[in-house]
Amino acid sequence: MTWRKIIHIDMDAFYASIEQRDHPELKGKPVAVEHEEQRGVVAAASYEARKYGVRSAMSSQKAKKLCPQLVFVPGHMDVYKEVSAQIHEIFHQYTDLIEPISLDEAFLDVTENKKDIPLAVDIAKAIKEEIHKRCHLIASAGVSYNKFLAKVASDYRKPDGLCTIHPDQALDFIASLPVESFWGVGPVTARKMHLLGIHTGLQLRDCSQEMLVRQFGKAGLLYYAFAHGEDDRPVVAERIRKSIGCEHTLERDITASSSVVIELYHVATELMERIARKNFRGDTLTLKIKFDDFEMKTRSMRFTKELVQLNDILPLAKRLMKQIDYSHHPIRLIGLAVSNPVGETDLSARWEQLYLPFSDD
Repeated sequence: MTWRKIIHIDMDAFYASIEQRDHPELKGKPVAVEHEEQRGVVAAASYEARKYGVRSAMSSQKAKKLCPQLVFVPGHMDVYKEVSAQIHEIFHQYTDLIEPISLDEAFLDVTENKKDIPLAVDIAKAIKEEIHKRCHLIASAGVSYNKFLAKVASDYRKPDGLCTIHPDQALDFIASLPVESFWGVGPVTARKMHLLGIHTGLQLRDCSQEMLVRQFGKAGLLYYAFAHGEDDRPVVAERIRKSIGCEHTLERDITASSSVVIELYHVATELMERIARKNFRGDTLTLKIKFDDFEMKTRSMRFTKELVQLNDILPLAKRLMKQIDYSHHPIRLIGLAVSNPVGETDLSARWEQLYLPFSDD
């Protein structure tokens, strides 16, 4: 059997490492990059900060309690995008089969590569060295025969890790993995698995496909396949945008309905402008609300036609807002996204990282 050669590259503490690189006085210090669009939220933490339990998506207030000496710095997304482009230039020296996951990670299929290097691990080593030489940053790499295992491998020896999972070793490796390491298993799903007595890959493998589908829906099919070392998903070089959205973190938390309507107007206006710039056509609107305690609610509704005009988006957003009780629950963030593409969209921008996470898991 001919196995694919898949590499997963994941930059280590990407945003924070760039800030430490560009500001030498921050080297060796616990650093938290504040989110540009989310007030009081950590976007990234250096490894020095992570030792204290500081993590991305954590409130800045909690992060400061965990690490009193934590240094907060503003994010510079334009710089991060520029560095990401440099890293992708390095990838393209070896293959054009590159699937970006975010600015700081990507899958590469090097089964056939531009330099005819037989071993994928040698390509991963060369990429890590070139990133360090050119960008003065550290990357971790995972190598295996499918995307799931390459992703797991890149996380295995962070930071500055390099791990290969050979087909002959895969099932033994998976057996010892905690279920939290499986793709798509977040805190909510992990808790449910633990209640079912599933803590490791081996215990997950002992579950029938029918049982996993019954408990987790279609995701159960993926968990079953991963537990058996199977993942047929190809590395996709181009992605057609499935949604476009924006969100605003408010200067102060609000509960007054008049204030909510005003903020909805501002978010809907920005969303309409983004839709126009990207020539995106979708018919489903999703509202995202985050409260002062970071609890999140989402509501979605499909429209009868394409959502491109403010006089279509705003009334629909107001209808979705009526489904959420915020009278005694102050709102700190409002987001809107249009999805479910219809017709032709602008294919000149096939892939773009959008920060609008609508999953609670």
